[in-house]
Amino acid sequence: MNAPDPQTILDWYDRHARRLPWRVPPARSKAGERPEPYHVWLSEVMLQQTTVAAVGPYFARFLARWPRIDDLARADLDDVLTEWAGLGYYARARNLHKCARVVVSDHGGVFPDTEDGLRALPGIGPYTAAAIAAIAFDRAATPVDGNIERVMARLFAITEPMPDAKPAMRTAAARMTPAERAGDYAQAVMDLGATVCTPRSPACAICPWCDACIARAQGIAEELPRRAPKRARPTRRAVAYWMVRGDGAVLLRRRPEEGLLGGMMEVPSTPWEERDDFHDAPPVEADWRDLPGLVEHGFTHLQLQLKVKAARIDGRKARFGVWVPVERFGDHALPTLTRKVVRHALAHVGKGA
Repeated sequence: MNAPDPQTILDWYDRHARRLPWRVPPARSKAGERPEPYHVWLSEVMLQQTTVAAVGPYFARFLARWPRIDDLARADLDDVLTEWAGLGYYARARNLHKCARVVVSDHGGVFPDTEDGLRALPGIGPYTAAAIAAIAFDRAATPVDGNIERVMARLFAITEPMPDAKPAMRTAAARMTPAERAGDYAQAVMDLGATVCTPRSPACAICPWCDACIARAQGIAEELPRRAPKRARPTRRAVAYWMVRGDGAVLLRRRPEEGLLGGMMEVPSTPWEERDDFHDAPPVEADWRDLPGLVEHGFTHLQLQLKVKAARIDGRKARFGVWVPVERFGDHALPTLTRKVVRHALAHVGKGA
């Protein structure tokens, strides 16, 4: 069996590279042109836990509103969170804003060009630092995302279940990284995993590394990477309170900066607790009524169920949030969970209570 050759995947990439808005095409990259580090950083942060298709419109909107990193650094955090709404994992948006400010204030608006320098920035971990160093600066760095993990697991038949297999995958990926065109190589393996070496039904017959793939030779390619059984996600329950003022405005409040959906706006609720019932603790006295059904939302490590109660409130009694007309909800950073609660309430009570 032939050993996998990085040049083989680079030749494939030169012909089949995906066209992505943050990417410099291979021909221009080979001529020495590098993508804008700001674009690479922004796209890599957005792509964490998200698909390329989902990120495209967000990337375009961010660049239209904040074309340069100093524009983003001067932006109001609420505006950044509002533009981010829907991408999830909102700590990324807060760190994005914080990182932009540090790059501008401490580095003159220029990203460090080494992994160590990049890792010192807020919100940039080992993977993102390696990706930026390789793609933006052509450093011989080795980013290892889910696509690259899958390719390495199959190429070298790494059969240990995840996540214990990760060190072996990183070692294999680092061993394969070439000294030249490291950025193109990293993107080539990402593209191979996204379009050919897919999780299900990999197209082995058209893979440029098919003759070097040990898992394919053993007939186990589609089984890899193996994963340990998932743990059941606990269910937390709470009661959300849809409070409507006489003029139709609804009370929203900001969640704490730390924790899930940190800094985002929400319909006030009781604490999210692991319990069998829904603990009712209205924030103000009112004629509360239960809305039918539940709002359900899944996070990575837990499932949330919300019972929603509605009431018309004297605005003077509720001083722990901000009153927002329903038609102005779009001006605020509303995560997907809050949007679900809003849709649920509006479906059952309209703009009243």
